[in-house]
Amino acid sequence: MQSRAQAIQDQMVQWRRDFHMVPELGFEEVRTAERVAQVVDGLGYRVRRGVGRTGVVADLGNGGRRIAIRADMDALPIQDEKDVPYASQVPGVMHACGHDAHTAILLGVATLLAQESLPGSVRLLFQPSEEREDQEGFSGARRMIQDGAMDGVDGVLALHVDSSLPVGDVTLAAGPWSAGVDTLQATIIGEGGHGSTPDKVVDPIYLAAHVVLALHGIVSRRMPPHGPAVISIGTIHGGQVDNVIPERVDLSATIRFQNGKTQKRLHAEIVRALGVARAMGGDYEHRIIIGYPPSRNDDGMVGFIRQAATELLGQEHIISPEPKMGAEDFCFFSELAPGAMFGLGARIEGDERRHHQARFDIDEGCLAIGAALLAESALRFLGRAG
Repeated sequence: MQSRAQAIQDQMVQWRRDFHMVPELGFEEVRTAERVAQVVDGLGYRVRRGVGRTGVVADLGNGGRRIAIRADMDALPIQDEKDVPYASQVPGVMHACGHDAHTAILLGVATLLAQESLPGSVRLLFQPSEEREDQEGFSGARRMIQDGAMDGVDGVLALHVDSSLPVGDVTLAAGPWSAGVDTLQATIIGEGGHGSTPDKVVDPIYLAAHVVLALHGIVSRRMPPHGPAVISIGTIHGGQVDNVIPERVDLSATIRFQNGKTQKRLHAEIVRALGVARAMGGDYEHRIIIGYPPSRNDDGMVGFIRQAATELLGQEHIISPEPKMGAEDFCFFSELAPGAMFGLGARIEGDERRHHQARFDIDEGCLAIGAALLAESALRFLGRAG
């Protein structure tokens, strides 16, 4: 499988660079989806467009067990600052997380599996909008599920490139894989007035400073040290001019957790921390938006990936991942069928490019490895009895 994947490496590089040059935000992946659909249609897959708004589903084979393999297609609202021929041509938008590589890899998988006599069925899920939700709070995975993308699926696989890991290594483990994530939106309310008379107002900026300290103290001082949790404040907005104390300060934060018990306690502690504003004479309003639940890798599905990785890469290249608090809407797929995701080494040696940053990039040598691993894992799943 590895040699066949290497034979289409150049084609995968071309696909990846094409997507990288013309990135599209979540639920706007019209061009990407059409190019994907054209490729898989040409390979003989049965293609459905517009699944989950801008997603593509491609089926191959009839009867037997059905394995789904997912790749996300969306980009991020970040200005590309790389000096490379394939840099983004869309101002303020770039593939800063590797979804272009995921899409190219899945097209490679499609090519490899089209050459097989399948002992079951394969469904390819080219998913929109992993990075953001729509106005109703639905990500691309949930929208695809609504449109029947997981109907009749017996197992589901995915990967994510990892720019901190050397090419040729993978991270893989059963059990907890990605964290759950919720979002806090809060307003600290005071009484505004002239900056020269702070004693005659209730300064919401002063209150917000104490609230921020209280929020940042939740994980270190209110939560058990053995339970992973994160609260990170991402935005603070208040005031318009330097000599006017405003009426309100708005802030938002991301909340990360590994289980429902921790999630519930974090929510309660956030309300306690916001209460500092009332204790100091002000008030607050808040809303916690429920996001993605934590995901777990199924033991059996991990076994198929491990078998494939051991054969193709060697046991020494399968790394147990360190706990991470990143979130992934792959969890919605793996709630409906046994699922597993693995990390694919993609580091540019000597110049690591971190995810969600303006210079993000990967060593494209990972593409053939990713395609071979997913294709071989899928075949092992389909060959399992019963």
